[in-house]
Amino acid sequence: MPRHPIADFLSTAAGPILDVRAPAEYAQGHIPGALSLPLFTDEERARIGTTYKQVNPEKAVLLGLDFFGPKMRTMVEQAKKLAPGQEVRLHCWRGGMRSGAVQWLLELGGLHVNLLDKGYKEFRQWALAEIARPRPLRVLGGYTGSGKTAVLHELARRGEPVLDLEQLARHQGSSFGSLGQPAQPTQEQFENDLAVALATLPADRPIWVEDESRTIGSLALPGALFAHMQAAPLLVLDVPQAARVQYLAADYGRHPAGELASAVLRLRKRLGGLVTKEALGAIADNDMPRMVELVLAYYDKTYAYGLAGRPATTVAAEGTDAVANAALVLATDLPESPLPAATYDSEASSSAAD
Repeated sequence: MPRHPIADFLSTAAGPILDVRAPAEYAQGHIPGALSLPLFTDEERARIGTTYKQVNPEKAVLLGLDFFGPKMRTMVEQAKKLAPGQEVRLHCWRGGMRSGAVQWLLELGGLHVNLLDKGYKEFRQWALAEIARPRPLRVLGGYTGSGKTAVLHELARRGEPVLDLEQLARHQGSSFGSLGQPAQPTQEQFENDLAVALATLPADRPIWVEDESRTIGSLALPGALFAHMQAAPLLVLDVPQAARVQYLAADYGRHPAGELASAVLRLRKRLGGLVTKEALGAIADNDMPRMVELVLAYYDKTYAYGLAGRPATTVAAEGTDAVANAALVLATDLPESPLPAATYDSEASSSAAD
């Protein structure tokens, strides 16, 4: 059956993607949408690796066959359940023995197999290059509570290309950013999801993205993308503080008091002891506007520092209505920015060396 380069494997080859690497490898990072069909457990893989290094490759292969044999029927049955059309896309780490063995098995079982030529390693190389590829960006900024994410969603609804970094990171970017969110992905998985999201966006139209710091929760934006964002035209929504307080109070008020208190305590070194105590007291009294006012002073100061020296177009907004503010954004002329030169992120590249 054919071996596919990554572009064909992702776009034209048919069937679900089956990842035959060990569960720990899959958990660390996988092609978005891929399903785990491990040839070996984590323990089995470790034993094979130890045998390969400490004994010899031939013994390692024989040990692998001992593990593989009893699983053959089950793997074929699982693959057929995962692929009702009886066609799959398959890969291991670098297109070697594991994917070759499972390809042989599944084809013997009657499935059509499309193999990723150089495995997940090739996908990672593609993903990092896709992230580093220069694109025309437009950055939407604004102080905390301006409703920027809702504006981005409205822009997307109107057909504008949008990259939602906080959705990909499963975090809203502040000490309160994990409220109501699932666990964040690994750094590697975040990069994988980011690359696939970027690849789906048009290359000939400006892409809207929210102004972010280098980190979103525990995750870091790849250096090349962050540099492109810093150089892109920046539009800052100037929303009155009272409206922002009201917006955040309604948002934070939906979450348990204990989680809000934990978020405040994570800021205690920056807020200071007195402000932290007052904010915790406001949470206990269910006075969300007061709590927001206290922490917003810190966030506003931090964002103002980040804006210093960056050219920006400021647009005054009456409130946080996403529909009205999206219309303001689209009606604003932004300066053209030359496309940044291609940059490859050494930090992201190092994370690919699994």
